[in-house]
Amino acid sequence: MAIESLGYVGLRSDKLADWADYAPGLLGLDVAERTASRLRLRMDDRAQRLVVSSDPADENHFGWEVHDAPALAVLAQRLSQAGVAVQALSAAECDARAVGEGIWFRDPAGNRLEAFHSAATAATPFRPGRPISGFRTGAMGMGHVVFTVERIEDMQWFYQDLLGFRLSDYCERPFRAYFFHLNARHHSLALIQTGRHGMHHLMMELLNLDDVGQGYDVAQAEPGRIATTLGRHTNDFMTSFYARTPDTLMIEYGWGGRAIDPQAWQSQEMHHGPSLWGHDRTWLPPEQLAEARAFRARVATEGLREPVQVLPGNFEVVS
Repeated sequence: MAIESLGYVGLRSDKLADWADYAPGLLGLDVAERTASRLRLRMDDRAQRLVVSSDPADENHFGWEVHDAPALAVLAQRLSQAGVAVQALSAAECDARAVGEGIWFRDPAGNRLEAFHSAATAATPFRPGRPISGFRTGAMGMGHVVFTVERIEDMQWFYQDLLGFRLSDYCERPFRAYFFHLNARHHSLALIQTGRHGMHHLMMELLNLDDVGQGYDVAQAEPGRIATTLGRHTNDFMTSFYARTPDTLMIEYGWGGRAIDPQAWQSQEMHHGPSLWGHDRTWLPPEQLAEARAFRARVATEGLREPVQVLPGNFEVVS
């Protein structure tokens, strides 16, 4: 598989000052650089993972990491042979993204996708904006991204057949959502059918449940910041909440995501909805909100349980 993980995300925003408070103050990101038009943010030893720009020439972009230059060349050739316009990232663009080499192209919805290799590491340790244990990144990348789409079928072939994403699972109700993996992270990409194209949310996974809980307290102190209440997903087992950003997209802030074997994984339909408990999505249309709550009530009645996913040193066994 040529693409290995979600490596970076670039966001275009007119609310740079708000992001400068939000990113370190709630998310705990490390502000690597702040200029009049750009905010570079770290999550780990990489020079940057998230960049927010107020430059009108910039647009949202999503950087997918490949192993090396030959892998990038193979991907570029496959895209070109499929009729997808591919352009090399300029030297200035590679410098802005802190990568050695990259290309860019668009998916059928017009999202700007980039592929790259040789991401730069920082010369200094990661320093979180508020006290947190850190983010779960490494080979699984910076997290996952979720797009809203007009029709899933119009996008699925591009990501699955052309780019090599693999279907993890899917649900048809209370809304249509398809989840795709690249590595041991349950999904690095998801598509939600809403009838329109856009970015739904970006997920960041923490190393400790208390990081999430304390972030939830920070978010609750700001009226309107909580977009989706604390809850746990049925498919990746993540305990998380969703916080509104200074813009329209949300950040899912979570802990305890499952690790899968990407070679042996078999996709399946989810019949219990997206959440074991919580995750009240008040932004859903009324009929979907009611159905989502009914799903959770049925899950509770049936007593559906899933094991908690923990990392070494992150738990103690009690009697």
